[in-house]
Amino acid sequence: MKKILFLCLTLVIFSSCSINKDNTTFSVEILAVESVDIPDTFELGETYPITVSYLRPTTCHSFKEFYYLKENNERTVAPINYVFEDDTCENTQNNTLTESTFNFKVTSNGSYIFKFWQGKGTDGESQFLVIEVPVIQL
Repeated sequence: MKKILFLCLTLVIFSSCSINKDNTTFSVEILAVESVDIPDTFELGETYPITVSYLRPTTCHSFKEFYYLKENNERTVAPINYVFEDDTCENTQNNTLTESTFNFKVTSNGSYIFKFWQGKGTDGESQFLVIEVPVIQL
């Protein structure tokens, strides 16, 4: 009886939902990091905000999330933006410097090495702003 009631309730909930018929199309784009505000040292067990600055090329770029790759004590980070395809998009004057922040919890000793993606060089290879932050014990 409970299974039938659950099935009926599920059908009612899903059939009452409206589907967004907005035909907004978008893509995602990883943008190059210009600068980073990060502490000089970390303390084990603490959480720190890390602010990433990047250039937003148009008014149709909107922050989505961070690309975040974790390998041992190395972190690779880059801002990912939605790029909405809209006729009203405008290029921002000399790009707009935009900031986004993530919280980083320190969970191990040693040093953390952050690699912030800065685009591709003339040779097509990815370029990184590399920052090493030691973990101190108080």
